[in-house]
Amino acid sequence: MVVFDSWALLAYLGGESTAGRIESAWLEEGAAISSVNLGEVLYIRMRQEGEDSAAATVDQVRELLEVIDPDWPLVSAAAAIKARGGLSYADAFCIATALRADAPLWTGDPEIVELAVDHSCEVVDLRPWSQSSG
Repeated sequence: MVVFDSWALLAYLGGESTAGRIESAWLEEGAAISSVNLGEVLYIRMRQEGEDSAAATVDQVRELLEVIDPDWPLVSAAAAIKARGGLSYADAFCIATALRADAPLWTGDPEIVELAVDHSCEVVDLRPWSQSSG
């Protein structure tokens, strides 16, 4: 399994250059996302395409991904990550989710790529110029 953050899912939904790579991992290994990060995808897509269309898209995605809702231990882990600084609370949730799942975190978010290693989280950098091979 791999864990996506909102950056990865938005890249996939937007048909960006890395979408095929994301889809391959998703189909071959299975993928999960924190509901907090899926909420980020929802509000960003709402701003781009309107509420109804965004909700329909996210509902379809929810059927195909393992959506991990935070319980107290995950909230505590995300809070500890956030407390160390440099990341948004939502970014802390994707790292905490990947650590809990013992799975690589797929992202192109530069802050996550830079700081996740400080939390012993394996990261696959999806940015087009990245040398990461996943």
